[in-house]
Amino acid sequence: MGIGLTAEHRALAESVRGLAERGAGHDALAGQGVLGLHLPEERGGQGFGLLELCVALEALGERRVRGPYLPTVLAAAAAARSPAGKDLIGALADGSRTAAVVLPGMRHEGVVAGAGRPGEDAGTAAGADRSGEDAGTAVGAARPGKATPSGAGGAFRADGPSGTDGPSEAGGPFRADGPSGVGGPSGTGGPSAEGGASAERGSSWGGGPAGVGLMALGAAGADLFLVPVGADGWALLDRADVVAEAVSGVDLDRELCTVTVVTVPGERVLGAVPVRELAAVLLGADACGVAAWAVDTATEYAKTREQFGRPIGQFQGVKHRLAAALVVLEQARAAIWDAARALDDPDAPEEHGTSGEHETAGRHGTTAADGTAGEHGIPGGVTRLAARVRLAVGVAGVLGAEAGVRCAADAIQVLGGIGYTFEHDAHRYYRRALSDRMLAGDAGEWADEVAGLALGGVRRPMEPDLPEEAAPIRDAVRAHAASLRAADPAERRRRFAAEGWIMPYLPEPWGRAASPLEQVIIHEEFRGLKRPNLGIGAWAVPSIVRHGTRDQQERFLPRTFSGEIVWCQLFSEPGAGSDLAGLSTKATRVEGGWTLTGQKIWTSLAQYAHWGICLARTSPDKPKHEGITYFLVDMAAPGVTVRPLKEINGDELFNEVFLDDVFVPDEQVVGEVDGGWRVARDTLAHERVALGDSWGPGSQHTDMAVFAARLPLRESQREQAGRLWAEGQAISALGLRVTLAQLADTGTRTGGETSSGDRARATASSVRKLLGMRHSQAVSEFCWGLAPADPYWSRMILTTRAFTIGGGTTEVQLNIIAERALGLPRDP
Repeated sequence: MGIGLTAEHRALAESVRGLAERGAGHDALAGQGVLGLHLPEERGGQGFGLLELCVALEALGERRVRGPYLPTVLAAAAAARSPAGKDLIGALADGSRTAAVVLPGMRHEGVVAGAGRPGEDAGTAAGADRSGEDAGTAVGAARPGKATPSGAGGAFRADGPSGTDGPSEAGGPFRADGPSGVGGPSGTGGPSAEGGASAERGSSWGGGPAGVGLMALGAAGADLFLVPVGADGWALLDRADVVAEAVSGVDLDRELCTVTVVTVPGERVLGAVPVRELAAVLLGADACGVAAWAVDTATEYAKTREQFGRPIGQFQGVKHRLAAALVVLEQARAAIWDAARALDDPDAPEEHGTSGEHETAGRHGTTAADGTAGEHGIPGGVTRLAARVRLAVGVAGVLGAEAGVRCAADAIQVLGGIGYTFEHDAHRYYRRALSDRMLAGDAGEWADEVAGLALGGVRRPMEPDLPEEAAPIRDAVRAHAASLRAADPAERRRRFAAEGWIMPYLPEPWGRAASPLEQVIIHEEFRGLKRPNLGIGAWAVPSIVRHGTRDQQERFLPRTFSGEIVWCQLFSEPGAGSDLAGLSTKATRVEGGWTLTGQKIWTSLAQYAHWGICLARTSPDKPKHEGITYFLVDMAAPGVTVRPLKEINGDELFNEVFLDDVFVPDEQVVGEVDGGWRVARDTLAHERVALGDSWGPGSQHTDMAVFAARLPLRESQREQAGRLWAEGQAISALGLRVTLAQLADTGTRTGGETSSGDRARATASSVRKLLGMRHSQAVSEFCWGLAPADPYWSRMILTTRAFTIGGGTTEVQLNIIAERALGLPRDP
């Protein structure tokens, strides 16, 4: 799945790809409305949002399109959030003006601020024709001063002789003539209205030491320059207000420049617009496009490049590298998608009993929502970002741009020598990915911010936006839920089963034949009702419903729903674990049924189960995926022996089960004889979904945050906590994307045909399982490391080792992703 999920988003992506393939430049993108996708229609835009812009940027990133479109749309997005910028965005949307943007990761230690353009002295370059000032006055002679708001014109001055400047004349400009241009002393946040920059921002955010200019994404000849002013303020300046010089970077196709600010007209101060946050998301979308190209290119090469007599994509090491790259890409897409949605909806109410007031885009300073100056004297009118929005953006900052670097590097590795040559495009994509990561800001700083928010109790609920037709369905489901809450526990359990609420997607009478939309609403409205957990029964029931006889359904399903029957799964064997089709348990035809002989292992809860779903080989002369039959085995039948196995955490969840001539009558065969593999695939599919959804109890990012919030953390531990939270929240976002894709899926089935939506969701289930199981282990290891004596985490660090084994090992999941999602050749 790309960043976009809907049919409209997919169509948009295809349209933009078509433009890119035809060599469309900046003007063509503007003419097709791409530059104004996220801007209001009344200002010349298309009236959509940042999510649609990210869909387009991903498509452009796949083709590594050159030009000023990215800094231009970023500047427009920032300007659109400030009353001072509303009149500037139309020209950015229609392509008549371009922009350059100073970004947090950008510094250029060797460039002297105010050096001027080639052939010019600094005074001329800095705008002496407009002000009559020489280079010393305009650019760098004055000492850093303390800027204060003017009395009438709303402008600022920072040019006093000893740091005690008063207000400028009415209507005068904000002048940034300290020795470091915009940056101010000590390389922090730009000319501060409090006499300096934000020390907390760190060296990655601002202009560097004295005499060093700010680096910007965009051309030196851009029409507008988005630069930081004050601790958190921004201004969108004309070319005449700055000195800009082109500089080279690692990306050969992306223009960069150094910027030294001369004057800042008061009417061009946007306030504390969230430039850093917008940049992380938009650059992350571009990085997703880079990563998608890298995965696709390396995969196609692996399918055709032969070594040792077979395609290299058949070697497990190559398969796993490419599958892991796809997993990284899907995680990044989920993070960017969620952050774009969050920024499109900045009015989300705050949690924890706050009044709903929004917080500033940056960490420092304030801006009043009524347009008055905030505490640092920067003009207001800029709505603060809610904490949960900043949390979503922080996750994108951790995961988004990094995905491009990881996938591009993996592509070069798979391509081998050809990937290291200059004529192949791989290095150019790698360069673009490195540039995106640098521009988006240090992932460690983003992780630190995520940790601060998450450990402070901020949460971002993952709830789908449902269509209007959901309202009457919700009303009806809510009424049922209220009635069930009012019932006593025994009656409630009976009604859960009788009314089809336990597995509502099943056909009636076992379920409610609920559509995907209804299932989502039931899940939301039944929170707190604690529907029964069927355990292994949740994997067995769908197979009996789909393949069983009516007598089997009547015999087993009601008692399973009521809790009278507990199930176990007799699939794995000592010689057939991940390679389940290699099982050797033998079923021999006898009068009235079959006798089963063999050994099963890793059978959860077998010592408590009443019945087991069992695979046995009925035709050993047939290919291994054929000749297998699906049986229902009475665990109390003669010849069944259960021996519990003690696990590393001391539990006895797993068991060995020995079957010695166990008789199973014909009426306990599910589906056709020798057709058990098809039935089992249904069970395995449900197993993967269930495990992917649950991750593993007590070892999620939310558990980590609650635990770690009570402990003092070192800086490195805090960053690790932020990275773990980012991973966990992205997995949750991936789950929501799967749900929404299912809601939007219009694929149809003919007979046994599987829709494209089914295939995508099957791949996503494997991706989620892989991410979720690893994540649970990482959370347990981190929390145990914080408190090795804690009994809970001492247990979980052992328990979670099973998560990457049960239900399909990590290696098997990578094979599934490589073969089914990427189409790499299967092992011979």
